[in-house]
Amino acid sequence: MQKTSIPDFQITAKVVYVPSESRPDEGYHFFAYKITITNTGSTPAQLMSRHWVITDALGKKEEVRGPGVVGLQPKIQPGQTFEYDSACPLTTSTGSMVGRYFFVGESGESFSVEVPEFYLIAPLALH
Repeated sequence: MQKTSIPDFQITAKVVYVPSESRPDEGYHFFAYKITITNTGSTPAQLMSRHWVITDALGKKEEVRGPGVVGLQPKIQPGQTFEYDSACPLTTSTGSMVGRYFFVGESGESFSVEVPEFYLIAPLALH
């Protein structure tokens, strides 16, 4: 019997509001974020595509799908971490992002990993 290894990844996000790129009086709030993807499993996998759902404070949703992340489709080895920076503009001072990464394992199997919801909150937006 062949043992099947289940891929295991840990994903975290850190968000920063960018005041120099934001124009709150015009309803434009700019957030930068860093995503950290760590392969905590025992098999390598390649990140092939992504799907984000971005929700603003009014409940307006925008879906973003595309190949890889920031133009890359990284192969992440066991114990390895891949990080990237990206950004998200909103018309409200708060919002959230949640998503999913789609991978291909070394045996050719496809699987997805959920990106836990994280929040985009401008300073002084909540008082």
